[in-house]
Amino acid sequence: MKTGQQPPALQVVMKEARRAIRPLIWFSAGINVLMLTGALYMLQVYHRVLSSHSLETLVMLSLMAAGALAAMAGLEVVRGRLLAKVGSWMNARLAPVLLTASVEYAASAPGQVNVRPLRDLDQVRNFFTSPSIFPILDAPWSPLFFAAIFLMHPWLGWLALGGGIVLFGLALLNEYLTRKPLTDAATAQTQAYGQAEAAIRNAEVVQAMGMLKPLMEAWKTQQDKANKGQVLAANRGGVISALARCHRLALQMAILGLGAYLVLRNEASPGIMISASILMSRALSPVEQAIGTWKATVGARAAYRRLAAVAGQHPEGTPVLPLPRPKGRFEVDSLVLARLGGEHILKGISFQLKPGEVMALIGPSAAGKTSLARVLAGAWRPSGGRALLDGMDVAQWAAEDRGRYVGYLPQDIELFAGTVSENICRFAQLDASTFKHVVRAAELAGVHELIKRLPKGYATEIGESGAALSGGQRQRIGLARALYGDPALLILDEPNSNLDREGEDALIAALSAIKAAGTTIILIAHRPNIMEKVDKILVLNRGQQDLFGPRDHVFNELAKRNGAVTQITAIAANQGVGAGPARRFTVRNSSPMSEIVAGSISGGDADAAQPPEWKKI
Repeated sequence: MKTGQQPPALQVVMKEARRAIRPLIWFSAGINVLMLTGALYMLQVYHRVLSSHSLETLVMLSLMAAGALAAMAGLEVVRGRLLAKVGSWMNARLAPVLLTASVEYAASAPGQVNVRPLRDLDQVRNFFTSPSIFPILDAPWSPLFFAAIFLMHPWLGWLALGGGIVLFGLALLNEYLTRKPLTDAATAQTQAYGQAEAAIRNAEVVQAMGMLKPLMEAWKTQQDKANKGQVLAANRGGVISALARCHRLALQMAILGLGAYLVLRNEASPGIMISASILMSRALSPVEQAIGTWKATVGARAAYRRLAAVAGQHPEGTPVLPLPRPKGRFEVDSLVLARLGGEHILKGISFQLKPGEVMALIGPSAAGKTSLARVLAGAWRPSGGRALLDGMDVAQWAAEDRGRYVGYLPQDIELFAGTVSENICRFAQLDASTFKHVVRAAELAGVHELIKRLPKGYATEIGESGAALSGGQRQRIGLARALYGDPALLILDEPNSNLDREGEDALIAALSAIKAAGTTIILIAHRPNIMEKVDKILVLNRGQQDLFGPRDHVFNELAKRNGAVTQITAIAANQGVGAGPARRFTVRNSSPMSEIVAGSISGGDADAAQPPEWKKI
């Protein structure tokens, strides 16, 4: 439970970052004022030293100029360090928010993964610490230099101002001509990165099935598009930059020529002629630098806009008030899940479970079982309706608090680089007390002996995504992770899909133990022997709730619908399992929904019991 609504994180960070603006303004003002040193020194040398032939005056002017230049260098060092500090501080404040926002975005938009915000933050931070930001800081002080030139002579001032306007127009033209190519190139480069990451992530499949060449063709198409945009922008920017450089040099020659003309007319001194040239060069420097660094500026601006789209609506982390441990009462009310395009994945799912009840989630392929499991676990946010655990909406419950009471085993086992212990305890701080719970979860999942046989036991590094483990080992360790902390709600998505007979027996034993402890369990399963622990069944079909009720009632209803079910009453005795409820199996031409009828078994090996012409689950 969160303590209250907070303003967006980016808004808070930028508001606090404004505290650094005032020192930056003063440092930039001091640096630009001290940059007048060269022009003033030249002016004083011509006016005072050369006319008076005073060595003492020259020495004092030189010492004063050296002191001013040293002060300017010190201010530039401090300004650079302040910018680096702001960039580092912004990264430290926003990086956790962006990672959280990216995870929540993926949870709220099924099938959509946004991994770029952290890269964008790095780009913005690097912009703060690069020379690309200096034209932005120095440009507001250009009027100071133009004003100084006007004081020397109006003609010189108008010439410098006119040349500055032309140079500024070239900068605007550069932005106009390079904006679209750079934007298109960035979009194509992002798609190329995504394709490359997907190929590397699925390297085994790519290599085994010879998919590298066609994937490279698709990647090369995007890469060529990105390169084309980059080259086009670079060519246009290069032309504008060459014109700007040529214009500045011509303007420098023009102001020297005009100054010489004024000297010949006795309207200016040689010192004014040289000083005006120096001041004009400094006044136009930010504009010329901006043209040269425009690509970095455009990239940082686009990155900031993307950050605003992610962090601009996401609040910073707020203190979480822990709620009492739930008893396990679970209620789903009119749950709806839709894709971004509006297509419904789940429609109107409703059911209730008491503490300690076990519900099986069944249905044909693409019925929405896994999607529903993700919503119920809080991994995805529903588009409508609610899933309540002891009256608390799991979508609104703070994940760090809710996670203590909910165990989740996804269909695709997602382990992380680290040790077995760290994965089981969900990367909590590992101490003696935590390790005790780790071992307990492993024993409950029946994986303790397996872990002891690993090279370093619980300290074994499993590699990225558990690459050092087999599929069955990953699934059993994933089950132990789900059982860690004795959750009140346990959601298992095909927990026996990669298990052998030994692993499946351990799973059934674990389900019996945690059910006896009062844990509410929701599982997706397709093998019949796990159904003996089920109390209720929810049948999904095309995202809609088809049936819900006690196990035997649902199986009987499915059998009635199928109309082609044969009852076998002697199989339990023949297999040595003992008496139990009637076992039902469907014929090969039955509908997909009726296939699950085979799950109404109270024990034994259903696969071995079925005749070969009968279709099992």
